[in-house]
Amino acid sequence: MATVGITALIPPEITYGTGNTPLDINNLVPRSKVVPRDKLCAWTAVWRELALKGRIKLDRLVVVAGGDCNNALVDGERLEGAGTPTHYFTYPFDGSRARMKEEIQRLIEFLGGSCDRGLFREVGRIKRLARRIDMWRVRGEVDPEKAFAIEVAGSDLGGDLEGFRKRLEGLEREKVDYDYPVALIGTPPIYPDFHRFLSSIGLHVVYDEMPYEFIRLGGSSITGLAESYGGYTFSRHITTRLEAIERELRKRKAEAVIHNYQFACHHKLEDRILRDRLNRELGYPYISIEGDLPSRTPEQTKLRLEAFKERLGGYL
Repeated sequence: MATVGITALIPPEITYGTGNTPLDINNLVPRSKVVPRDKLCAWTAVWRELALKGRIKLDRLVVVAGGDCNNALVDGERLEGAGTPTHYFTYPFDGSRARMKEEIQRLIEFLGGSCDRGLFREVGRIKRLARRIDMWRVRGEVDPEKAFAIEVAGSDLGGDLEGFRKRLEGLEREKVDYDYPVALIGTPPIYPDFHRFLSSIGLHVVYDEMPYEFIRLGGSSITGLAESYGGYTFSRHITTRLEAIERELRKRKAEAVIHNYQFACHHKLEDRILRDRLNRELGYPYISIEGDLPSRTPEQTKLRLEAFKERLGGYL
């Protein structure tokens, strides 16, 4: 089985179905010690350096060139120039099922040309297990750091369907005490201890926006996958994304919003739109956090979050 690096979400149903093993190279970044020589976004620059230095072995690379991440395009081109066979996958901005189906067919051709649809159902069963754990954390029955680790791994299912399924089945519920349920929207934090720190000050993450997308989408046929992944919110107009966020905030009874974004990321520019709607119009307490290089959560960021938590006592 070939190892296929992915720079953002593509359907793992297709990667596994074509007999390959997906590797979300972003998941290697938060604990990496690599400091890139030149960068805009540290996420893409770090995985680029890891690959160029031979610290990760990729047989092929799929770059999400349209929708979600813009910086990945050039860093992906650099890996292609260094000899890694590379495919560019584009999400249709309007969610067109027909265009999404064309992209999926092109992806299948790049990954070998034939696809075992039976694995679509196996991936679907595993994602249902992950969604069950997601609901546990909404009810305060699982540590949010554990839930986040599972959901963010939903992009590649840990590179091992059987191992990932056993990991999910082996997780036990536990009572979690906290002060406020909060939503974490935007780019997942580049700080590996971020969720643990939030829990330590009584902020319980009941919604991780992007990782939830990884376990939400799926289908048992090519047409079903095209319809589902065409609704990947990070690739769509901001109003579509906001509709999804608002729906989850209500469903999960989140009482505050933390918007995390990355330095030099185009998603940073969405902060004003998100704040205007969620804070000024809907009244959710809201804080913006900007990350850069991977590390433990910086002390200044911790102080801001502690002050935000203290202010929630006056808001709520």
